[in-house]
Amino acid sequence: MTRTVAELAGVSVLRHPTGQVVLDRVDWRVLAGEHWALLGPNGAGKTTLLRLIGAQGHPTSGTVEVLGHRVGRVDLRALRSRIGFVSPMQEVPHNATAHTVVLTGATGTVQPLWREYDPATRERAHELLAELNCKELAERPYGVCSGGQRARILVARALMCDPELLLLDEPYNALDLPSREDVIDAMRGLAWGRPELATVTVTHYLEELPGSTGHALLLREGRVRASGTVDEVLTGAQLTACFGRPVEVDRRGDRWTARSAASVG
Repeated sequence: MTRTVAELAGVSVLRHPTGQVVLDRVDWRVLAGEHWALLGPNGAGKTTLLRLIGAQGHPTSGTVEVLGHRVGRVDLRALRSRIGFVSPMQEVPHNATAHTVVLTGATGTVQPLWREYDPATRERAHELLAELNCKELAERPYGVCSGGQRARILVARALMCDPELLLLDEPYNALDLPSREDVIDAMRGLAWGRPELATVTVTHYLEELPGSTGHALLLREGRVRASGTVDEVLTGAQLTACFGRPVEVDRRGDRWTARSAASVG
């Protein structure tokens, strides 16, 4: 039986002190080896949902279980050490080399803790850079790397803790087409090379989803509009209901495109 990596049951989140409903009775389960897309309009609750399964917050009601532990009954810091997180907004030292940035993933710190990095840890950082197809960047300052290079370096950093769950919050933000495709290729490679790793990617665009994406969840106004396999969820009818305007979806091979149906023709 496939292991459950994260599960939400009847989860609601209210924003204090206004009482605004951010998430409303969300049920969701992520299994080992599954690759999920999390989509919805701005303000739908995507970031809040990602924070919950990333052990970065508590629900107002309902239960959240991550990696076999109930949020609220476990040290969240220890739980976060088993979860990889990637965001272009992450704070990392821009003057440090790519190799050093990846090393900080071993300690979960912004600045490197050099005494904590033995030869095996340093070599692992090199191996992860190679796995993400950016080993040539090892000695290049992070701050002068391109957006796509930075994204792959951050994925390598997130993998330093050998996570069971990898969360990506708009990892393709502001990337040009070649850089986006480099990151998509890297994520596809991770899916093949790490069959037990589960991933959840927040994105606004279907074009950013790797072909390894097998499941999708649509959020609107804090509620789940659809959840299941990509064949069930990434349809024009489902996206139209989620985004509140006519959407047409095309799929070619293992990639998707979406556009407003009003512009078709």
